[in-house]
Amino acid sequence: MVTIESDKPVYFASDQHLGAPNHSESRSREDRFVAWLDAITPQTEVLFLLGDLFDFWFEYKEVVPRGFVRVLGTLAKMRDQGIQIYFFVGNHDLWMGDYFEKELGIPVYRKPQAFHIHGKKLLIGHGDGLGPNDKGYKRMKKLFTNPLAQWAFRKLHPNYAVRLGRKLSLNNRLISGTEDHSFKGRENEWLIAYCERKLEQYAYDYFVFGHRHFPMKVKLSNQSFYFNTGDWIQYDTFGVLDAEGFRLNSLKGIEIPEF
Repeated sequence: MVTIESDKPVYFASDQHLGAPNHSESRSREDRFVAWLDAITPQTEVLFLLGDLFDFWFEYKEVVPRGFVRVLGTLAKMRDQGIQIYFFVGNHDLWMGDYFEKELGIPVYRKPQAFHIHGKKLLIGHGDGLGPNDKGYKRMKKLFTNPLAQWAFRKLHPNYAVRLGRKLSLNNRLISGTEDHSFKGRENEWLIAYCERKLEQYAYDYFVFGHRHFPMKVKLSNQSFYFNTGDWIQYDTFGVLDAEGFRLNSLKGIEIPEF
């Protein structure tokens, strides 16, 4: 378990999907997200990005996808000011390599990770492929994370490969895993089942995930809670953890549902 010492609020955000569905909408979303990053910079020392910052991302040895300079520059500035940033790969940017770690000094996680912050025990991740069912996506993820498949994709010219990757990300709902943004019921929310199973092994206070694109607060067993950070496409939501506990906020003033 990673222990983080900070007297300031800790922030969480996910699913910005920069690059989708077109340049204009992506730029508008990037501007909103960068403005939020600028706003929280004076009042935090720690930021968690829980995946799908990009709608498609693939790193060659000397090449990364074009665009996103505003958000990348802002993250670099935050790191230069001493703010610690943790990045969890999502299903759209699971081909993240070492660019963030080497260029920005941002550690990258590929599985849920336990943290101890403000006296609370948290399990944090993106959330894709966890819990029961979702077998089609789990098979797809095994293919995408296979080193041979990544090697074959890397042999494509970047101009073609990036266009292909962006098209697949936009059009394939199996890859996106976000076809239903409403609450499906506790028995069909696989991340709830995952959290309850984890509580049988360890007494976490909070589970924090993205991926679902639907912000929610769910009461679990043993006085624990599962929070989903929503997205920046429809909700512009983010999480905050301070001495008073964890809460979700929306820049659009949307009321966060509780279950």
